[in-house]
Amino acid sequence: MAILTIQKATPREEEDVEMVYSDADSDAEEQMVMSDGENEDMDDNAQAANVAAGLVTPGKLITEDPIWMRGHGTYSVGNKTFSSTAGVVTKTNKLLSVVPLRGRYQPQIGDHVVGRIVDVGVKRWRVDIGAKQLAVLQLGSVNLPGGILRRKQESDELQMRGFLKEGDLINTEVQSLYQDGSAALHTRSLRYGKLRNGVLITVPSALIVRAKSHVHQLPGGVDTVVGVNGWIWLCMAWANSHLTRENTTSITRLEEEASLTETYSDKNEDIPRSVRENIARYANCFKALAANEVGITEDRVIAAYEASLVYPSAGDLIDKEAKEIIAAKAIAA
Repeated sequence: MAILTIQKATPREEEDVEMVYSDADSDAEEQMVMSDGENEDMDDNAQAANVAAGLVTPGKLITEDPIWMRGHGTYSVGNKTFSSTAGVVTKTNKLLSVVPLRGRYQPQIGDHVVGRIVDVGVKRWRVDIGAKQLAVLQLGSVNLPGGILRRKQESDELQMRGFLKEGDLINTEVQSLYQDGSAALHTRSLRYGKLRNGVLITVPSALIVRAKSHVHQLPGGVDTVVGVNGWIWLCMAWANSHLTRENTTSITRLEEEASLTETYSDKNEDIPRSVRENIARYANCFKALAANEVGITEDRVIAAYEASLVYPSAGDLIDKEAKEIIAAKAIAA
């Protein structure tokens, strides 16, 4: 007859059993948390999959999901959201909008733009920046000779055309937006001001890739200001130009006043023939990228310029085949 003996578990064994039980519970809880997260990701992916991606045309259905909010370039019929323009669908959290491929520039706060003075009013200039409404540059939003922080006086109002007049091109920044969507500009920095010694070209604003800096020093002795509004200024490079002072500050007050005086000067410098040719070559490179719907960045512009050097004359770059070759090499760079 067999005898069974039951022994009481030692504290060590009880501790081991308890630890195993706790580990199992932790694994189960972690698995449950991961499952919940995966479910949320799957839900978000499913919702995103219901939204049309890439290019859309007017009247195209973007989504039937009612959780999405309607933004610019869209309209809704019931729970369905449609595109009202030809462009690219963008998603910001739960907001859907369509950025048009062609159309007027829509200013945003902080945009670095190039504009043209079209009117001089009372304590303000009206500026064309390619938007639906003219922008406003207040007299109090510019630096005047004599010091940045000095008060604007009545004599300054009488001399406004001495600083900026109709037809002048300026390098400026969007400071704020009014309720009607028009922009308020400012030039309260030594890197902004009147533009001289160069040429202006325009491309669709949708092709401008936003970057930390839109002022570039290019090979060949050329500086450029690539405005977010699609207005691009090409000029002769100068070591002491206000365009190159983006990351520097004036050492003395005299230097500061001299910089401000230079900023509002109407005198153009003598530009060497070689620099003129390079400016024309860069202008045609920008046009080649725009003609082939290529996003404009500093690297692509330099790559396009280097690819254009196989053509002896800048005038050769206006050929359609040459534009396609330059754009293809810029994309591959």
